[in-house]
Amino acid sequence: MTQSEPWLWRNAGRPSMLHRRLRPCDGSLRSVGPAVWSGRFYMNDFALPVTRYALSGDVSIAFQVMGDGPIDLVMVPGVVSHVEFMHELPGYTAFLRRLSNFARVITFDKRGQGLSDRVSGGAPSLEERMDDVRAVMDAAKSKRAALMGFSEGCAMSALFAATYPERVSNLLLFGGFALSTMVGDFEKKSAERLKNWGSGNSIKLACPSLVANQGLDLIAKLERLSASPGAIKALTLLNAQIDVRPILSIVQVPTLVLHRSGDLQVPIAAGRDLVKQIPGAKFIEYAGDDHVFWSGDVEALLGDIQQFLTGSREHLSPDIERILATVLFTDIVGSTSSAVAAGDVTWRHTLDSHDQIARRMVEKHRGNLIKTTGDGILATFDGPGRAVRCALAFEAAARQIGLPLRAGLHTGEIEVRDRDVGGIAVHAAARVMAQCQPNEVWVSRVVTDLVAGAGLKFSERGSHELKGFPGRWDLFAADA
Repeated sequence: MTQSEPWLWRNAGRPSMLHRRLRPCDGSLRSVGPAVWSGRFYMNDFALPVTRYALSGDVSIAFQVMGDGPIDLVMVPGVVSHVEFMHELPGYTAFLRRLSNFARVITFDKRGQGLSDRVSGGAPSLEERMDDVRAVMDAAKSKRAALMGFSEGCAMSALFAATYPERVSNLLLFGGFALSTMVGDFEKKSAERLKNWGSGNSIKLACPSLVANQGLDLIAKLERLSASPGAIKALTLLNAQIDVRPILSIVQVPTLVLHRSGDLQVPIAAGRDLVKQIPGAKFIEYAGDDHVFWSGDVEALLGDIQQFLTGSREHLSPDIERILATVLFTDIVGSTSSAVAAGDVTWRHTLDSHDQIARRMVEKHRGNLIKTTGDGILATFDGPGRAVRCALAFEAAARQIGLPLRAGLHTGEIEVRDRDVGGIAVHAAARVMAQCQPNEVWVSRVVTDLVAGAGLKFSERGSHELKGFPGRWDLFAADA
C-alpha cells in the first residue's frame, strides 16, 4: 500500500464529524452539534439522551431513555451512579447503544445519588428503591419491562420482580449478590471504600482494565458526583444488611444470572448462589475480572442479553462511520525521566497545564480532542491546515512551560465509534510521531499535498519505514 492509494481520498470533501448525517429527532436526545432548525430538533452520531425526572412521592428521580425498540429494559445501577457523567466512561455509551438496537433502554439514578434528589435520614430502603423504579417506569410510559440489575442493584431487582411480576417480563442479574457477606470481607472493603471515597480507588476492584488504560481521574470524579462520603457511608451500612434469599424462591419471571469468573468486587460464588435459589434461572460465566458490565470483552455478553430478551441472536455491528480526517498524535519527549526529576506533585501540575493548553489549542483550531494519553493527546480535524497549525501552536506553547513535544499528523479515513476513533489513519499518525524529533511537528506527504497553497512550509525529513506499514514513507517537518 502506498500513500496515494484510493482509501486516502474516498471521502474527501465530506462534512466534519460534528456536522454529519443530521436527522430529525423528537427532542428526547440532545445534540452536541447544531441543534435547531425551523423549530425542529436534530441529532447527530454523538447525541446523548436528555435527562428527565420522575416523581416518586416527593422525591425527584433522574432518568434517561435511549432507543425505541419493542422491549423496555430498565437498568438498575450499583453503588455508583450518575446518568449524565456515566457517558464519559469508555465503553458505557457504546454498550447502551448496542442494547438500544433491540430495546428501549431506561437508566436512572437512585434517590440520594447522581442527579436524583438527595435525601435525609440515612440511605433509602429497598422498598423506597422499588417505588422509584415504578415511578421511572410510569414516567417513561413503560407498563412492563425487563430489569437488569447490576451489583447491589441485583437484590432490589429480584425483590421487585417477585413483588410486581405483572410489570417484569425478564430479570437479568449481573455481578450481583443476595447476601452481603457473599462478597467476601464486606466490612474491610466498605471501610476501604469510605476511606478513599472520591479518589477513584473503587475502580481498582470494579474495573482493573480501566486503570491500565485511562487512570483514576474519571472514576474519582464519578464517585464525587455520584454521592457524598456521608451518603455512601449510610448506603454501605444498609447494604451490609442486605439478604434477599428468603424471597428468591418466589421469583417466577425468566431469569438470567451473569457473572465474570475473576470479579474482584463480588466473587463469582455470589452469582452461583443467586442462580441456585431462583427457580429455572440460567447462569452464564464470562472470563475476565471487570465488575462493571460495559468494560472488558462485551461481545458475548451483549449477544447473550439479546438472545435472552428476544429469542434470537444477531451480530450486533457497532455503529461505525468512516470519514476523512487529519489525525494528530503528540507526546512529551522523556516524560518518564522528567517525572522522576520533578516529583509526583510538581509533575502532576505540569501535566494539568499540558492538558489545559491542549484543550485550548484544539478548540481554537476547531478540532476534536479524542483523548489525553497521560503524556500526550489524540485529536482529529476536518481540515489538514488547521491540524498543522494547531500542532505547531501546541508545540510552541508546551515549550514555554518546559515540555519538549513531538507531534505526528496524517490524513486518511478513520472509523468513528462512539467517542473514540480507529482505523489505518490513526495508526499511521502514531507511526509518524514515533519518527519525529523533539520540538518538531512531522507530517506525511499526503498532508503536504492537501495544504498546498495554505501558506505552510515544510522541510524534508527523508524516507522512513513505518512499523506495520509496507513500503517507505516520505516525511516532512512543518515550519512555524
